[in-house]
Amino acid sequence: QVQLVESGGGSVQAGGSLRLSCAASGYTYSRPNCMGWFRQAPGKEREGVAVIYTDSGSTYYTYSVEGRFTISQGDAKNTVYLQMDGLKPEDTAMYFCAAGFGTIVAAPLLRDEYNTWGRGTQVTVSS
Repeated sequence: QVQLVESGGGSVQAGGSLRLSCAASGYTYSRPNCMGWFRQAPGKEREGVAVIYTDSGSTYYTYSVEGRFTISQGDAKNTVYLQMDGLKPEDTAMYFCAAGFGTIVAAPLLRDEYNTWGRGTQVTVSS
């Protein structure tokens, strides 16, 4: 059974940093084509934050985090990291790791493009 396991969430003050990790395991054939991070704040829709295509290394970010967040992948290309610097209170949300296995992800920041999700890790930024 394919699993995505996130770690690294927590509470920080505005301006601080956190690093999230997500490891994919349990897949039999090919590794995910695309992996990324989404977030959902209370009462809001889940939004794409940052994604990476595992073969090409191409990355995409939502506008509000560009220049502050950096997504990267491990050597085995089944682990992704999200380095979050310059955190703001509006970054507070549950962060979910997402992966597309055996599917072509055409719109990388749209949640419906992904077929595998982690359980989430909470990020809280205080002012």
